[in-house]
Amino acid sequence: MGLKEELMSDFKESMKAHDEIAKNTISLARAAIKQYEVDNREELDEAGIVAILQKQIKMRKDALADFEKAGRKDLFDAYNAEIDVLKKYIPEQLSKEKIAEIVKETAASLNIEKGRQNMGKLMGPVMGKVKGLADGNDVKEVVMKFLSEE
Repeated sequence: MGLKEELMSDFKESMKAHDEIAKNTISLARAAIKQYEVDNREELDEAGIVAILQKQIKMRKDALADFEKAGRKDLFDAYNAEIDVLKKYIPEQLSKEKIAEIVKETAASLNIEKGRQNMGKLMGPVMGKVKGLADGNDVKEVVMKFLSEE
């Protein structure tokens, strides 16, 4: 079963179970997928759907800090619940330790030395290897740490 069918099936299940958070989250994700397909006049493959779902998760994660700063625990908790619903549909993300291994291997294979000036040289190839498997912010953090180590 493809991701679209899985989303539709889970949407129906959440309606039957009266699970408002799952129903609304899946509905918004399906709408984002449909919007992309209509705008670009193309049918999305599994990788494209995963990219949109990751974008949906990123939007919610970015809002979490603002909600916490504003003292909106209700919205903070709601967005965390939505993130949990969406994470079921994307591949399991790499740990920071695994990302660090990939960064070291990539730097060694490309002969990239330590120093912040090499951020761009290292970030691009690493993101190419972990695309869809790791959050860009996590990769950036690991690369920065790697380049600043002595």
